[in-house]
Amino acid sequence: MAVAEFRFYEELNDFLPPERRKRTFAHACARRATVKNAIEALGVPHTEVELILANHDSVDFSYLVRDGDHISVYPQFEALDVTPLLRVRERPLRNTRFIADAHLGALAKYLRILGFDTLYRNDYADSEVVEISVAEHRGILSRDKGLLMQRAVTHGCFVRAIKPLEQIEEVLDRLDLYRAVQPFTRCLLCNAPLEVISKEEVSSRVPPDTAKYYDDFRTCRPCDRIYWPGSHYRRLSALLDRALNHPKQ
Repeated sequence: MAVAEFRFYEELNDFLPPERRKRTFAHACARRATVKNAIEALGVPHTEVELILANHDSVDFSYLVRDGDHISVYPQFEALDVTPLLRVRERPLRNTRFIADAHLGALAKYLRILGFDTLYRNDYADSEVVEISVAEHRGILSRDKGLLMQRAVTHGCFVRAIKPLEQIEEVLDRLDLYRAVQPFTRCLLCNAPLEVISKEEVSSRVPPDTAKYYDDFRTCRPCDRIYWPGSHYRRLSALLDRALNHPKQ
């Protein structure tokens, strides 16, 4: 076995037991274990990792852990430019196309409200989530570490928060998505982009008072729904105002 020293940084410590957080510790790795295997054996999903240094040199997931190695593991970088270093993936983690697992329905709805392409069904099996993620290059949003540790998964985000509004704040902040927000441009039901439609085209399909007092209408072509800035729109706008106007520093 190879005994190496590991140190995890920032939020990656959330996955470790208290006695291993924010400190260097020794870990015995299986013979010819890759650093990816070692990291996940310690409980950290590989999707959370963006940079690995072995003895101060940047390495990828295939690096074989050697006896005496000093390994530093870092999460996604927002403020620090690490582009000169070799990252562990070809493309950045910050991907605005998502698939949410079956337990994150409210988060998926909020992401759609904010304009992010987010697939969701409450009957998704883990295998379906992984298959769609790989085929469509979507980042997986999940609270299941086991799902994010599957070999085929390359991009994902472990959602730590429990409450939906806190979840949307977390995702916006961790993936630096505030500037990409385009509110009310996607269908809340099917995720398709909305199209502007004239008042004349919808006047016979909406309540008379709606046609009288509103001029701005959008439609979802796939599911034929009509949207306008009514009371539901205002409630949702107020609900998300806190998340959009209070990014973490």
